[in-house]
Amino acid sequence: MDSDEHRRVLDPERDTAALKALTHPLRIRLLGLLRQDGPATASELAARTGESSASTSYHLRVLAKYAFIAEAEHRDGRERRWRALHTVTSWSNETMESSAAGRAFVSLARRRQIEHLESALARHEADMAAGRFGQEWVEPSGISDLMPRLTAGSLTELWETIARKLEELTARDADDPRAAQVVLLTAGLPLAPRERSDKTPEGGQDDATADGSAHEAAS
Repeated sequence: MDSDEHRRVLDPERDTAALKALTHPLRIRLLGLLRQDGPATASELAARTGESSASTSYHLRVLAKYAFIAEAEHRDGRERRWRALHTVTSWSNETMESSAAGRAFVSLARRRQIEHLESALARHEADMAAGRFGQEWVEPSGISDLMPRLTAGSLTELWETIARKLEELTARDADDPRAAQVVLLTAGLPLAPRERSDKTPEGGQDDATADGSAHEAAS
C-alpha cells in the first residue's frame, strides 16, 4: 500500500486482500459517505443507505481492518464513530488491468462513480431550488459531455493538466469561507469506430447527446 495524507494508492499485487474487501458496493458507498459528509456512526450510515445497523457496522469494521477508515472522536460512549483516513482512493489502470480482481474493482468503482453523479445531481438541484446557494453558483454549475478526438498521449496530458489545476485551486480556496464542496467527475473513455450497418430507430438518438455539446463552463 502506498499512501500520503490525502491519497490511498492500491496495488493489486501488494493489496490483494484490501482490494477484495473494497470490491463490495456497500463498502464503497460507506467509504464515500464518510469522505463526503465526515465522521458518522453505523446507525447514522444505516439511515442514509437504507441498510441495517448490523450490516453497516460489519462492513465498517472490514474497511477499518484494511485501513480505509478508523475510529473518530466519540460524541459519547455509546456508539463508535468512524472517519475516512484518506480523501481519495487511486490506482494505476495499467496495473489493475493485469488481474481479474483489479479489473472487477475498477469496473465496480466506475459504476459507483456514475451512481454518485446521479445522486449528486439530485442533491444539487434540490439545494439550488431551496435557495441554499447564491446566484453566483448558477453559471459555473453543470455537466459536460463533449467528445473530442485525442491521441492516448493527449488524453494523458489532459488528465495531468486537470490534476495540477485542481490541486492549485483547492489549495488556493482551502481557507476561503465562500468555498463549497463540489462534486467533480471526469471521464476519458476512448471508443472504437462503430459499425454503421445498424440504424438508430426513427425519432431516436444514439448513446450520446443529440449534438455532443454541453455547458462548457463546468468542464
